[in-house]
Amino acid sequence: MRDVAIIGVSQTKFGELWDISFRDLISEAGLKAIEDADIEGADLEAMFVGNMSAGLFVQQEHIASLIADHTGLTPLPCARVEAACASGGLALRSGIMAVASGYHDVVISAGVEKMTDVVDPTPAIATASDQEWEAQQGVTFPSLYAMMARRHMYEYGTTREQLAMMSVVNHKNGALNPLAQFPMEITVDQVLNSSLVADPLRLLDCSPVTDGAAAVILCPAEDARKYTDTPVYVKASAQASGTIALQDRKDITTIDATVHAARTAYNMAKMEPKDIQAVEVHDCFSINGLLAIEDLGFVEKGQAGPAIEDGLTERDGRIPVNPSGGLKSRGHPLGATGIAQTAEIVWQLRGEAGKRQIDGIEIGMTHNIGGTGGTAAVHIFSN
Repeated sequence: MRDVAIIGVSQTKFGELWDISFRDLISEAGLKAIEDADIEGADLEAMFVGNMSAGLFVQQEHIASLIADHTGLTPLPCARVEAACASGGLALRSGIMAVASGYHDVVISAGVEKMTDVVDPTPAIATASDQEWEAQQGVTFPSLYAMMARRHMYEYGTTREQLAMMSVVNHKNGALNPLAQFPMEITVDQVLNSSLVADPLRLLDCSPVTDGAAAVILCPAEDARKYTDTPVYVKASAQASGTIALQDRKDITTIDATVHAARTAYNMAKMEPKDIQAVEVHDCFSINGLLAIEDLGFVEKGQAGPAIEDGLTERDGRIPVNPSGGLKSRGHPLGATGIAQTAEIVWQLRGEAGKRQIDGIEIGMTHNIGGTGGTAAVHIFSN
């Protein structure tokens, strides 16, 4: 197996992008990544695109052909990768494996979602849960994560204010990200007084409905400096599966897929949680941000709330979390999120993150979740 490097990244603006089509979003991201890598489209050998539900959001399936066609990259082989909200993370993993195996040399892994073209995106998003036992009984993702939050509060004494702090820290970082959907700071009081969605979660605990795309270019590590002076190396790529439905889990305050994927990634990279200097976690709801910090091994189970209050996750804290603003502030276009997380870590490792730059960072991690934890992808990167 060959070592793999990232030589180019990009992300579109995230938000309610009414004037930009699905095909134009992915084309913009792909072309910008190609330019960032200083290569030609003809240099690419394969493309992997993460997308959760173009069929329901924009009534378009067979997007692999659409994307290759619209970007002028036919007959380049293109494959769509789907794992709900972890589609981007698995598209990245697919590209990494293609290069590591020697099957391809230069590939593009991307992600895209256009979510605002439907009146109500809830039914489409709900397909990432168990249709028979959850969605058809009226359970939505806010209510599923609300159950997880309630149980965490009961088991560990986590407070409503500590949940709110996850959103506050994200927005503090996102305010410095020009590509973020909501680049503004918020307060704990604003979170606590926002509209109730599913008790205890309120509007400002929830990631938004988002349009956007992102892309990365991968090549063998031994060739990376032919293309760039600032390659970023893939130290680990791991994936694990969990139950799709909450009722099948022993403990809904732990996402087992995250625990197993993280353990695999640390072993692969020959690292420990203390070696990670920044992490992009999948905070689709504030409670998932807390669970991620615990399940990735940065704090003991039940201690994420106090850790956030103590500043551990701030950009100058012991483990900076979501310097991009995370899903809450940067936005969450489902299929693109895992790739956008990677782009942020790459910019941090290159020293190109502007006002949100973390000093002296050499190792970063991404954590991408599908559904309520049915799929988890964890990656570790180094400069």
